Amino acid sequence: VQLVESGGGSVQAGGSLRLSCAASGYAVSSYCMGWLRQAPGKEREGVASTDSDGSTTYADSVKGRFTIFKDNAKNTLYLQMNSLKPEDTAMYSCAATFNRLNSPISLFPEKYGYWGQGTQVTVSS
Repeated sequence: VQLVESGGGSVQAGGSLRLSCAASGYAVSSYCMGWLRQAPGKEREGVASTDSDGSTTYADSVKGRFTIFKDNAKNTLYLQMNSLKPEDTAMYSCAATFNRLNSPISLFPEKYGYWGQGTQVTVSS
């Protein structure tokens, strides 16, 4: 299993970014995948997840602003981030597990066994 993120960058508050996570070695449609982030000096936290049945879970801090979705044809996971805030600044990583995860467990970093290298998102005020 290999996960490769892209799409991070620097934006001003209120802006948007779309993160991508290209998967190889397995089908994204079949398993639970998530986006997690870690800010300097803070613990890694779950941002959003989506399971094989299409169900999604979001952290309260991003509800209504972020959308997680998959493109099965491209075998890619996405995170559309709108109305970005300075507190969204972090290293964002996608992760996958062969297990089914219900909410809110699907936001727990320790439940994922496969990780990408991460992509940095910086939001300035």
